Amino acid sequence: MSADRTTPAVDVAGLTHRFGRRYALDGCSFTVPAGAVTALVGRNGAGKSTLLRTAAGLLRPDTGAVRVFGEPAGDATLPRIGYVGQQAPLYPMLTVAQTLTLGGRLNPRWDAAYAHRLADDAELPYTAPVGTLAAGHRTRLALILALAKRPGVLLLDEPLAPLDPVARAEMSGTLMADVADRGTTVVLSSHVVADIESLCDHVVVLAEGRVRLTAEVERALTGHLIAVGATEDVTELDDIVEVRTAGRDATALIRSTGPLPSAGGLSWHRPTLEELVLGYLRAPRPRPKRKVTTT
Repeated sequence: MSADRTTPAVDVAGLTHRFGRRYALDGCSFTVPAGAVTALVGRNGAGKSTLLRTAAGLLRPDTGAVRVFGEPAGDATLPRIGYVGQQAPLYPMLTVAQTLTLGGRLNPRWDAAYAHRLADDAELPYTAPVGTLAAGHRTRLALILALAKRPGVLLLDEPLAPLDPVARAEMSGTLMADVADRGTTVVLSSHVVADIESLCDHVVVLAEGRVRLTAEVERALTGHLIAVGATEDVTELDDIVEVRTAGRDATALIRSTGPLPSAGGLSWHRPTLEELVLGYLRAPRPRPKRKVTTT
């Protein structure tokens, strides 16, 4: 499928979903540009899995909507979506070879040669029943099924968690090659920033079912500062996202698009992606946006 780059690959608008009285998602809105690799970052229970399942058409929201290339998420968009959930559901009695054959029967755009190349690269044993595979190999197989479907959008829920460091690097390389070769859009959830730091060009921070930050990564990093110094000086700053104190000293993440300040008795630096994400995750609630005075 050739994606229309003027239409967001995924458009989440006012998405709310409850399980009983608990809000898993509460008015979430953001867009994912076509061809982007977007990290959906949040703590356990933040709503990441619920959001991805809704985008895949597996859950119906209470309010709001998700559109995939302009169409409501559901049966019509399934051929365009490759989805891998945390449990990587597969048929344990089937062998690896039988699983790949089934993938070809269920998906009209199935690329058998690509599937077998990825399986060979992962050294998957074709004759072994899926139920006997190690967790990492099962995850690799589920990812192969999603990639060989040749989707326009890949929705991946904690896909790197069961993999060892070598397998993580190999799978990351496979994902980035697919993005480069085909322009595939990827939404990758994680609560480990190191897993996504080298992969993603956009970030969505989700906390308590709400979107706290959605931005292109480089723009977000240049739009924030870290201030370190005496608590009374740090806490007087405008536009603080999050502040932490330790005795008489404090560290704050603030919104600012200006240059690094050179006065005021504080030290300043641009945040790393980890500092940025942790600041928004720790913040009790979004604060009104005001400019920081720089000199």
